[in-house]
Amino acid sequence: MKQIKLEYIWLDGYTPEPNLRSKTKILVDEEFIGDQLDLHHLPKWSFDGSSTKQAEGSKSDCALNPVRIYPDPLRKNGYLVLCEVLNPDDTPHVSNKRSLMNNNIDYWFGFEQEYFLTENGIPLGFPKDGTFPKEQGEFYCAIGNENVDGRKIVEEHLDACLMAGMSISGVNAEVCIGQWEYQLFGKGQQSVADDLWISRYLLYRVAELYGVDICLHPKPIEDNSGYDANGSGMHVNFSDSELRNIGGKPLVKEICEILKDRHQLHIDHYGSDNDKRLSGKFETQHISKFSYGVSDRGASVRVPISTAKNGWKGYLEDRRPGSNADPYDITRLISEVLKKKSNYTINKSKSSMQNILV
Repeated sequence: MKQIKLEYIWLDGYTPEPNLRSKTKILVDEEFIGDQLDLHHLPKWSFDGSSTKQAEGSKSDCALNPVRIYPDPLRKNGYLVLCEVLNPDDTPHVSNKRSLMNNNIDYWFGFEQEYFLTENGIPLGFPKDGTFPKEQGEFYCAIGNENVDGRKIVEEHLDACLMAGMSISGVNAEVCIGQWEYQLFGKGQQSVADDLWISRYLLYRVAELYGVDICLHPKPIEDNSGYDANGSGMHVNFSDSELRNIGGKPLVKEICEILKDRHQLHIDHYGSDNDKRLSGKFETQHISKFSYGVSDRGASVRVPISTAKNGWKGYLEDRRPGSNADPYDITRLISEVLKKKSNYTINKSKSSMQNILV
């Protein structure tokens, strides 16, 4: 008889951003053989939706439907089970954004998740007496106790993500002390967003072991605090096969112009309080403006120098998303742009001709 610890993980109904929730089920399966557990082994499981803003108390049952499974790097004989939330009739719950997406693996995404490690609301590395550290400059990609804090947590999180099978491609200390970043790559808008949520789950779990909190707020140290500090973003690099293999300056411009047309729509889904971060300072464009440029980290969208030098083939970086944004929203919106681009020039030309004729 094999006993397996399953951590069922889901997103609650809180707004503007959902919270991660989880609970443990023990699976006893006498027929289970080997080390690989498949989704078909896993039952649905109910939970109290009235405690997660997903149901009323008089009709409180919601269902967890397993959709992805990962080895649990923090437990022996354990798995992390990402679940979609269903209504009692097995239809997707209104909070279930994942169910609205497909998973086109032609779309590639790379997230740059920034965050702060905090203790009692204060970033690690800040003086305990309420004063501020030295000005920013020596903290980015730094080494040494004077310039970094929390590296052990970062290293354990990195190992945990790799053991869970995710494509974490790097980590680094960020511009402010106590601020870190990791990069995550994936193919398919649904699956990479799954991985990002599970990587956040593991980040919270590792931080618990050290009595430290994770802060995903886009601007935890506000501009009026008396200390100049960068905010936290979640820049997203994206491409499809046309951009990767054919490219061309007109194509890049076309994509950026579509993003410009949809700027407010994207901002509305790129994280709450993001206006405090997108101030036009600290390597950001102002939230009210849209711009793009080669190697420009002050633009809304950066065209990497490698893309420009490679015949305008490669990827683009959307620098607008805040660190607390929902990756399902981000990948869905950018996928719509990539899908839309083939008709954009034609529609623009028709519109211009109609205006001339009128």
